[in-house]
Amino acid sequence: MENQKEHFRHILLFYFRKGKNASQAHKKLCALYGNEALKERQCQNWFAKFCSGDFSLKDEKRSGRPVEVDDDLIKAIIDSDRHSTTREIAEKLHVSHTCIENHLKQLGYVQKLDTWVPHELKETHLTQRINICDLLKKRNENDPFLKRLITGDEKWVVYNNIKRKRSWSRPGEPTQTTSKAGIHQKKVLLSVWWDYKGIVYFELLPPNRTINSVVYIEQLTKLNNAVEEKRAELTNRKGVVFHHDNARPHTSLVTRKKLLELGWDVLPHPPYSPDLAPSDYFLFRSLQNSLNGKNFNNDDDVKLYLVQFFANKNQKFYERGIMMLPERWQKVIDQNGQYITE
Repeated sequence: MENQKEHFRHILLFYFRKGKNASQAHKKLCALYGNEALKERQCQNWFAKFCSGDFSLKDEKRSGRPVEVDDDLIKAIIDSDRHSTTREIAEKLHVSHTCIENHLKQLGYVQKLDTWVPHELKETHLTQRINICDLLKKRNENDPFLKRLITGDEKWVVYNNIKRKRSWSRPGEPTQTTSKAGIHQKKVLLSVWWDYKGIVYFELLPPNRTINSVVYIEQLTKLNNAVEEKRAELTNRKGVVFHHDNARPHTSLVTRKKLLELGWDVLPHPPYSPDLAPSDYFLFRSLQNSLNGKNFNNDDDVKLYLVQFFANKNQKFYERGIMMLPERWQKVIDQNGQYITE
């Protein structure tokens, strides 16, 4: 039985190297050995293992109860380096690489050209991305709006951030180690809105509170007050051009009514497109890099750090993040809607 399992895995590896996907390999295997040969889910697991660069055909040794991993910690590692392999992530969190693979699948990540992207884009998503990028690019060319743009998003900030460090070593020398990070991390949710001049408003969500439509509308009211105070020119002239992603609280009926009441011009944003959201591709990436190795005791420590981080960035930093948008719109169009990988 064990020999037969390994035989099936050799066949899967053969089809993987031939460029087939897990579904195609499963069909061919079933055609040869019957429908009970291997389940499609097993084929997918082995293909995920091959994609990570692990071509061992032996089962992983298992012991004890399965380890749970904080999904936000995995996201933080990927945000800081989208070329991370499952084995590198597993080593940082001291869990098995198959555990990381399973979590990445549940989170919807897939790997393209050795880079993790947030979603396997379907034809309809690619078309939406192309159409919206083309629309925004042409609109900005005819009536430049980027200096009126306010964009916002949310990000988890964990209390104890893993120190990521590369070191040179001679052959045979052990690699340098770092202290083990806790798997169940304390964390706080950051909501931030900014424009080409800098931060307009940010807040940390109180413990045991989640973002829903009611909370988001409260945040929009606070943001509007900050705009009137810090960006009076926007309220006195053409008005705010507002950008956020398609998270459920952002697109609910009551949220849309609130935005209509505020009179803000809301930009369309294609689904599954963090590479077109300035907070994701620029601000949060810089923030995550700065958090490397930082430890906090409470929310006040986190808030103080964020105040200093945002204040230490000059206007050119924020302007660069916003003004990259036309180039990114064009890149998505040129790539037929595919993700921008960096």
